[in-house]
Amino acid sequence: MPVTETAGHFTFADWKENPVSPEDVFPRLAHATVVNAFSGGVEAEATVCDYTIAYDTAVTGVFAGLELVTGRVDGRSGAFVLEERGRFADDGTVHCTFEVVEGSGTGELTGLRGTGGFTYRHGETKVPYTFAYEVGRA
Repeated sequence: MPVTETAGHFTFADWKENPVSPEDVFPRLAHATVVNAFSGGVEAEATVCDYTIAYDTAVTGVFAGLELVTGRVDGRSGAFVLEERGRFADDGTVHCTFEVVEGSGTGELTGLRGTGGFTYRHGETKVPYTFAYEVGRA
């Protein structure tokens, strides 16, 4: 199957973060749940996202998480899970890469494989993403 490249934007509708370790000691850990809405090549009204965050300072650190996307990819309906890893810098910039969890595609997205990423800049309300994928046999 040929790889298809698509793009679009997402917005985060809800961000709830809870400390896991003392907030005034570094490094420190936090847990966050997030709801995103995707438009463009990936369409999803409300994803479910769960992150673990490791702060090395009050404003910098790394994160890893999983995001359940239920919607459409270039018109194909189904659901899939993204594994995400990223870093955030002291200027508020967030760099993230993601990969479809093998075997997680359902419906018309069964057999979905792909990778992508985004860069968020502090103050943006719409975050551009890219996604390169293929849908094959499971």
